[in-house]
Amino acid sequence: MTSSPSRSGARLDPRLTAAFAEVPVVASVVGTQPLRQFLTAPAKVCILASFAVGQLPQVVPALGRAGKTVFVNVDSSPGLAQDRGALEFIKNMGAHGVVSTRLSLMEKGRPLGLLTMMKVFVTDRSNLRRSTDAISRGAPDLVEIMPAPIIARMSAQAQRAMSPSVAAGFVESPADVALALALGSAAAATSDPRLWHLRRDQLPPVPPAALKRPAPPQE
Repeated sequence: MTSSPSRSGARLDPRLTAAFAEVPVVASVVGTQPLRQFLTAPAKVCILASFAVGQLPQVVPALGRAGKTVFVNVDSSPGLAQDRGALEFIKNMGAHGVVSTRLSLMEKGRPLGLLTMMKVFVTDRSNLRRSTDAISRGAPDLVEIMPAPIIARMSAQAQRAMSPSVAAGFVESPADVALALALGSAAAATSDPRLWHLRRDQLPPVPPAALKRPAPPQE
């Protein structure tokens, strides 16, 4: 597979570099129940999912005042449209970025000054090729790769085409976070509040065998 040269040279936005400096974990905040736990956690970045459109104007500004970097998952917000108007609504309430599987929203979000995170589900090799093509076209600030364990099965070339990335799905332990970072992800995303307190100096060592990547397929 040929990766996109533009993605190979992509750099993490400085705002995200600073946010991940101490805690390289993105809090997946699903619904209102975990909000209090996130507000008191050292993790700085969150993805809001399953928040109804009427809840966002109260939640997003409160998180911003607490110094959090807020992404809104547009695909999983009931009542929120999938268009530029929805992105303007998100921007105006103080959110920093959006998450979506939709290429069109990546393309529309950047001109508005929103950080963009494109979610991709890597299920097989053909899906991987389609995903890297969409990422090249949409040029998101981050790529959320799901499920996280698949990253160890991806070639270094494929991961460069998807970088900078956040590993998500089946991130259940400090070891999972450490492996994601060792394989090149900028951070790992999880809904487990215990991992929202995981600092870089607490990461466990990664066994060298876990870093072995598969040989490239014969074309």
